[in-house]
Amino acid sequence: MRRFSGRFRSSLIIGLQGIRARKLRTLLSMISLFLGVLAVVVVQAGASIAERALLADLELTAGYDGTRIMEMAPQQAAADTVTATVRGRTDAVAMLAVSGIIGEPGVTPVNPGGSPIDEDWGPPMDCDENGCVPIGGPKGEAVEVRLTALTGDVRQFRPFRQVSGQWLNFTTVPAMAPKLVLNREAAKAFDRHRVPAEMRVGGATNNVTPQFTGVVDDGDGQPRAYVRLDELTTWLPTSSLADPSTNSELRLMMAAGSPVEQVVVSKLKGQGNEPYVYTVETRKEQQKTLTLMQLVFFAMAGLVLLIGVAGILNVGLATVGERVEEFALRRAVGTPRFLLAGIVLVETLLTGLLTAAAAIGVSVAGLRVVSMLVGNSQPILQDVQFPWEAGVAGIIAGLVAGILGGFIPALRAARIPIATVMRA
Repeated sequence: MRRFSGRFRSSLIIGLQGIRARKLRTLLSMISLFLGVLAVVVVQAGASIAERALLADLELTAGYDGTRIMEMAPQQAAADTVTATVRGRTDAVAMLAVSGIIGEPGVTPVNPGGSPIDEDWGPPMDCDENGCVPIGGPKGEAVEVRLTALTGDVRQFRPFRQVSGQWLNFTTVPAMAPKLVLNREAAKAFDRHRVPAEMRVGGATNNVTPQFTGVVDDGDGQPRAYVRLDELTTWLPTSSLADPSTNSELRLMMAAGSPVEQVVVSKLKGQGNEPYVYTVETRKEQQKTLTLMQLVFFAMAGLVLLIGVAGILNVGLATVGERVEEFALRRAVGTPRFLLAGIVLVETLLTGLLTAAAAIGVSVAGLRVVSMLVGNSQPILQDVQFPWEAGVAGIIAGLVAGILGGFIPALRAARIPIATVMRA
């Protein structure tokens, strides 16, 4: 083992000396290999960032992987049961959504049905055997939103991105004027239309004066506003938030293993309401797409890398051809063949590692520049960190290129006969 270690050290020292003696040729080898290794690093970094971006967008709407979600028919008894069970708990959050109209009273909102602000779903219709007629008053300055009441902080299950202002504070005493946090689509609607601070919700005895406290990115294309349930129920009962005739929603998000699930399921089944429970598995569902994307890009990067390997192979063969007398002399003084092969292979391996270091450095610097230039407009690129997987892929690509590009020159160096030095 000590003898092998000494020969390896000798190969390393002689290889370093060879690189220093032929700086220009080493530089040419690195240039020919640089684009290939850089392609591998960029592809791996891009795939990692794209995967995070895809999963982040899906987590906004679906929730973190492992989250348990229970959906059920919006019945009044079910709403009372769910909210009573999760009250004061941190491992489960109930979400009750109804339609709310904020703005001038007695008018049709600018987005009937809570449609995205740039789309027109048309006014609500009243249909009978004689046909359908639109219902509602004249169009005015009002915006319809999906008003989502929460029993707790839902961000532990759905990673909303704070755009401005503050999120709901569930530790304070409920306010008489409900505080609303808008999503980006709702904020865009209120930015375009100046409306009075008056909100009407089906089932409420009086109109409510809301307070806008912040804006979040929830990944929803429909205008939506989030409010504390205990602030909204000051003006209308919980049962009014789960009326099937008003297109309401009732959902429960829970941590894995929460005892709330079993309790709520038992109570709902006793009421004749069969819930649907499932686990969020975003990564598993998107794995085939992500794998296919990586394979396609790695195939293209591999072709570029092979061109670089051909370049380093060509330079290596030329270098061995120039050093025939040197290697023959070393053989004449007793240097083993595998040590000669090791000298050549060490040079190409070191060239590959140096190229990988340069490609990784350029990629890190490039990612920082991109983050600085477009980070404000693209949240996923804001303060993004260079993926360690890309660095590992670059090092592996450099080593593989060094081995492939140096294997044939190493064999040629090992087969140089001793008689060559006699002819020289």
